Parts: sequence; structure tokens; C-alpha cells
Amino acid sequence: MADISASQVKKLREQTGAGLMDCKKALTENNGDHEAAVEWLRKKGAATAEKKASRSTSEGVIARHLSVDGKSGTIVEINCETDFVAKNEKFQQFCDEIAAGYATDSSANLEEQRTKAVAEIGENIQFTRNESLSIDGPGAVTAYIHHGAKVGVLLAVATNKDETTGTDAFKELLSDITLQITAASPDALDRTQLDQSKLEKEREIAREQFKDKPAQAIEKIVEGKIEKYFAEVCLVDQDFVKGDTSVKDHVASVAKELDDEIVIQAFLRYQVGETQED
Repeated sequence: MADISASQVKKLREQTGAGLMDCKKALTENNGDHEAAVEWLRKKGAATAEKKASRSTSEGVIARHLSVDGKSGTIVEINCETDFVAKNEKFQQFCDEIAAGYATDSSANLEEQRTKAVAEIGENIQFTRNESLSIDGPGAVTAYIHHGAKVGVLLAVATNKDETTGTDAFKELLSDITLQITAASPDALDRTQLDQSKLEKEREIAREQFKDKPAQAIEKIVEGKIEKYFAEVCLVDQDFVKGDTSVKDHVASVAKELDDEIVIQAFLRYQVGETQED
């Protein structure tokens, strides 16, 4: 049996990220053959991941990656078994790396990284979803991860002038809107993006509530109810969290101040567990 040196173990740990004892065992089982030890560890990691795959992953984090030029970004939800792991700095760093991987290729096969993480962390880990936003032309993509990483927001805002994106007023606007989305949880950007079948259902409910009123009065009441509904679920129609105005009007006010046109193009709001079935 080959003698295993500390330098061999160190090299294997650096390459694979596996634990000290696993690396020693891998080298021992393979008579010091480094490549065979790497393969042994990968097989062991895959087997471990397969055993844990059926275990519930109700905890996790939202992570994001932004491009250097500020024109694109990616948001991901990665789930694990316990809140203890979700709060672990190493796990969160791993999630950031996965977000960066999906930013490069949204359909990338990152199974090897997942398997390795399962072996190292000791819990089932699942890549639940990932999406990206980008801006063509002037504007910016930004992100906000709320404390605890249970909620995250990705936001794309377009402008007409490149110089607008460097102003403090624009940066503050982006920050405020991400906080708005985090707190108010809108269903859609504006009325055109609402599910029309859901909207009609709201109208039906309102009509039923006031069915004893005269027909002409019912329609006015229904439209009033629907306007309130828009103000609850459409981002641009919501009351702005930091002032007595709507989000749409606040954006217009900042645009006027900066002598530019500012348009919220899209947003994504992720919350851990919201896509899982009850």
C-alpha cells in the first residue's frame, strides 16, 4: 500500500473541495493515484447526492449575479433542508457561484457542482429556478436580496441617456423600487401584464357583491373596485412606499428632475418556497 503524504492530500482537497478524511481515504483506496482518487470522490459524491435526493428541501436562499456593465442580471432560488445550512456563509457563497454560472448560460448543466456541494454540506440541495433580465441601450439592471436571503428582487429600468444611470437620483430610484417590490409584492408590472382571466374573476366577484344595485350603478362600482385592485397588484399603480404618490408618478418625477425618460421594463421577485406545492 502506498504511503500517502500530506502534500498529496492537500492537492486533492484543493482540486475537489472534499474533506480531509475523504481525501485520505480516496488516496489510500487508490494506492496514491491522484486521478483515480478524484474519480473515486466524484462517484462517492454522486452516490451521496442520490441518497439525499428524496429529502425535503423547504429552506434555502435567493441569490443573484449582476454583470460588470450593469446591463444584465440573474436571480436564482436554491433550496436546502435546514435553515442552519441556508444561513451558512459557505452555502451562500456557493449559491452566488451558481447564480454566476446561470448568468453565463441559463440552461447550464451545473449538476457536478450540486453533487459536490451535497457531499460537502451533507444536505439535499436543489436548484429550483433561475431567470435573467437585460437592458438593450441606456439603463441598468439591479438587484436586492432582503435580509436573510429569503426574498430577492431583480429589476430592469431603461433610460434615454447613458449619463442618467450614474446619477445619485437614479441609483436611489432603483433602490427604492426594489424595496417597493420586496415589501408590496406586486403581481405584475402594469395592467397589460395581468392575467386577464384572473381580472375577469375579480369583476365577477364584485358584480356578485353588489347584484342588488341598479345595473348602471353596478358597473361604476365594479370599475371602482377594479381600480383598487390595480393599485394593489400592479407595481406602477401601487402607492409609493416613501411618499404620497404612485410608483408611476414618482418615476415620472425623477425623470423630470433628470431631464430624461425612465421606464421600468421588468422585474422578478423570488421568495423561498413560493413555487413548492403544499
